[in-house]
Amino acid sequence: MTVDLRAAVTEAIGTALLLAVIVGSGIMGERLAGGNVAIALLANSVATGLGLAALILVFAPVSGAHFNPLVTMLAAARKELPWRAVPAYLLAQFAGALLGVAAAHAMFGEPLFAFSTKVRAGPAQWWSEVVATFGLILVIVGCARHGAKTVAAAVGAYIAAAYWFTASTSFANPVVTIARAATDTFSGIRPEDAPGFIVAQVLGAGLAALTVRWLGAGDPGRNGY
Repeated sequence: MTVDLRAAVTEAIGTALLLAVIVGSGIMGERLAGGNVAIALLANSVATGLGLAALILVFAPVSGAHFNPLVTMLAAARKELPWRAVPAYLLAQFAGALLGVAAAHAMFGEPLFAFSTKVRAGPAQWWSEVVATFGLILVIVGCARHGAKTVAAAVGAYIAAAYWFTASTSFANPVVTIARAATDTFSGIRPEDAPGFIVAQVLGAGLAALTVRWLGAGDPGRNGY
């Protein structure tokens, strides 16, 4: 098994587990909250933040623990990942995200896939995704110089916080967005709303990349970022 294949498999497993955390905790939170959306969101956000931090710690030494095409593209642009590895990373992330949704649904007796009916659209939602993704990239690049443990803690904390300070609950990830269109549960998004989120995420990541370059932030070549 080549290094690139190991990294791609790692990205698939990590992204699958991330989606299982997001979707599974959303289902559990909603079922236990008794109709209280705030409690369900609290459960979803805490589980996602903690789960993401743990997954970064586990998988960063192998693949960089991107779990996000935007992070992968940024790493390649910063010459921290060979461009030849990018297609395998992206395919692995996409496949893993769908697998994670299916795994979560199976745990809770839901159909493996179901198109979401949850409306997430409009300028406020799109702007939220720009802000969420912009902040995520800044946190990753800014903390990378301090090592994987710092990145894990900072990214987990940021995502948990962004569930609450953004109107969109901070998807900040194209493959997560696509996969969440396949779950008609608490964490879902209507398929027709997903493109707007993805465009906003790309814009946020691009603005963050320009900001990082202008500021000279980050230390390329460490910890996969």
